[in-house]
Amino acid sequence: MTTTLTLDDCRRLDAQDPLRALRDLFTLPEGVIYLDGNSLGVLPKAAPARIALAVTQEWGTGLIRSWNEARWFDLPQRLGDQVARLIGAAPGEVVCTDSTSVNLYKVLFAALSAQKKDSGRTIVVSERSNFPTDLYIAESLCRERGLTLKLVDDPSEIPAALTAEVAVLMLTHVNYRTGAMHDMAALTKLAHDAGALAVWDLAHSAGAVPVALNDADADFAIGCGYKYLNGGPGAPAFAWVNARHADAWQQPLSGWWGHAAPFAFTPGYRPAPGVGRYLCGTQPILSLTALGCGLDAMLAAEPLGGMQALRTKSLALTDTFIALVEQRCPEHFALVTPREHAQRGSQVCLRMADPSQRIGGPAYAIVQALIARGVVGDFRAGDEHMPDILRFGFTPLYLGFEDVWNAVGNLAQVLEEEEYRRPEFNTRNAVT
Repeated sequence: MTTTLTLDDCRRLDAQDPLRALRDLFTLPEGVIYLDGNSLGVLPKAAPARIALAVTQEWGTGLIRSWNEARWFDLPQRLGDQVARLIGAAPGEVVCTDSTSVNLYKVLFAALSAQKKDSGRTIVVSERSNFPTDLYIAESLCRERGLTLKLVDDPSEIPAALTAEVAVLMLTHVNYRTGAMHDMAALTKLAHDAGALAVWDLAHSAGAVPVALNDADADFAIGCGYKYLNGGPGAPAFAWVNARHADAWQQPLSGWWGHAAPFAFTPGYRPAPGVGRYLCGTQPILSLTALGCGLDAMLAAEPLGGMQALRTKSLALTDTFIALVEQRCPEHFALVTPREHAQRGSQVCLRMADPSQRIGGPAYAIVQALIARGVVGDFRAGDEHMPDILRFGFTPLYLGFEDVWNAVGNLAQVLEEEEYRRPEFNTRNAVT
């Protein structure tokens, strides 16, 4: 017999939540239930004053002295050490810099360089549903090197795809469309057993689910700073390199910031030791400063149980959302995200239950109608291989169970009152 959830149940869960005080670290607009932290995290309350300090004092008064006095120079490494605490890496193994796309180009280049040219390894394996920028970057490198990008349609096909011709397995740990999470350790081992290296994108993992890069013996990883890490729009990303690889190969963007002695100003390039060589040009200090505020708020969860506590709450939030959608909207949607906890990230994705509505149906308009009500999720268009997706991200730092109740209540009203049929909700915006 299925248990019916009530508003009192959700309020009881909020009252018992050991992480509830963390919500006060963030600025949340009145009347908004924000279920899009998997695209852009919210503003940490400390960020405006900290950024203003960097602008008016460190830049305005300190000027160039702040590279030393305000420790601008080693900010990528210091923030990288904070990220390391969230992804199962050691101090000195991570740098915060550039974008996920640029960092993926660097680490994938290095991973491909690790394979000998006469090894016969000419294939990069990934998923067709991987985040498109990852595939674009892989396509570019494969084209430059005369390699082949092989895409599998289902995760179950990955083991069979890891043949002796594979150089690199490149995957996103949590799929951006479905919220499905790979077994990093198992797939990394399969790649290594086949003689390939494993490159992981943690854009939808870092700060959302526990990650154990060193325990999994991964080779390279990159990730995003503006999603669950709340670093602000366009925040710098990060790059991690397994210590055994860090000094072995160069990345292709040999800019002066990745030089072993950048202020020696010598004409020849000599890469910095370790992950420092994955830096390139002068670092974006104001953006890094904002990211630091997001990381401070993230790490405020450590005394309360850290990533494991966040994971426990995340699963409870997503379980509650799934149960309420099936309770309130049983005929409208089918669940795309795995029910199994071990296979789920920190988001829930739905598709239209009616097969005729799965591509080009009302999913986009439903999301727009929800946003107009103050429930912010997002939409991802489908094609002949995959359905349109209504996507909802759950950030346990600032979301509560009553938020989930109210979000599903609004979704039910959008459907009951057919608000999604209104013309203004069927006009596509540039960003969906």
